[in-house]
Amino acid sequence: MSHRIPDLDDPEYAAFAWGRYRRILGWMSGFALLVALVCAGIMWWLLGEFQIHMLIATVLGVFFTVFLAAALMGLMFLSSGSGHDERIEDPLAGEIDIGD
Repeated sequence: MSHRIPDLDDPEYAAFAWGRYRRILGWMSGFALLVALVCAGIMWWLLGEFQIHMLIATVLGVFFTVFLAAALMGLMFLSSGSGHDERIEDPLAGEIDIGD
């Protein structure tokens, strides 16, 4: 039984990994929308009625903040889980003196 090392250069594994990433982003977009609507509801409850422009700005701002955080975190886990990080060669690996 051979153990395959995850590699994004392998088309089969890349399709699997990117599919999983897109599926996670789909769930996170729903979560981000829910969080944005809850924030708008809390603002409505605390401040009372406010302009539609404020509502749109709040929902979009919260949604894209949560979604961007999820997208970047997902890319970090994709890079780490696919073995991509381990294949990076550091040209200065033996050159830097950290301490005496």
